[in-house]
Amino acid sequence: MPNSIECIIGLGNPGPKYAATRHNAGYWFVDEIGRRHGALLRPERKFAGETGRLELAGHRCWLLKPTTFMNRSGQAVGALARFYRIPVERLLVVHDDLDLPPGNVRLKRGGGHGGHNGLRDIMAALGSRDFYRLRIGIGHPGHKEEVVDYVLSPPAREESILIRSAIDRAADQLRPILEGRLEQVMNNLHRKT
Repeated sequence: MPNSIECIIGLGNPGPKYAATRHNAGYWFVDEIGRRHGALLRPERKFAGETGRLELAGHRCWLLKPTTFMNRSGQAVGALARFYRIPVERLLVVHDDLDLPPGNVRLKRGGGHGGHNGLRDIMAALGSRDFYRLRIGIGHPGHKEEVVDYVLSPPAREESILIRSAIDRAADQLRPILEGRLEQVMNNLHRKT
C-alpha cells in the first residue's frame, strides 16, 4: 500500500529524570504498542536510539525511540530511515502537542514544526516535512515563557489519565496504520474527541 507505515518513531528525552514528563508522550506510545505486540526495544548505537520490530497482520514495522535529547531526534530518525531506505512518507513520528488538550490525539501528514524542537530537527535531518505525525495532546500552560518547564514536568493525575486514554485509542488503530488506511485512522481518532 502506498501509505503503509514502516517505522514508528516516539519522541522523548532519555533517562529516568524525564521518563514521566509530558514531553515523553511519544515514548509512552511506542512503549504501549511494544507491550501490546511483544516488540522488545534494544539500544542500537548506529541509530542513536532504542529499536525493535513488530509484525501485525503480515506488516512489519520498525519502532524507534531516539536516545539523543529531543532537539537531536533527527540524528536517529535520519540514520534508521537511510539505512533501511524507508521513504519519508512511510514514517510516523509520535510527539506531544501543546496545541491539543489532554485526551485529544490527531494524525496528519506534513506541516510545520509548531515550535517543537524534535520535529524541527527531524525535518532538517530528512530534508522533508512530508512524514506523518501522531500528535498527542498535552495542553498548554497558558503563557509562552512557561512552556519549557511545563513540557519537562509530569502531568497532573487527571491529565495523565486523559493522555493515557488518547494513547490507548491511538494504539488501537495500529493495524490500519500499518496497512496504510490513514484516512480511516484520522476519521476514527478525530471523531472520538
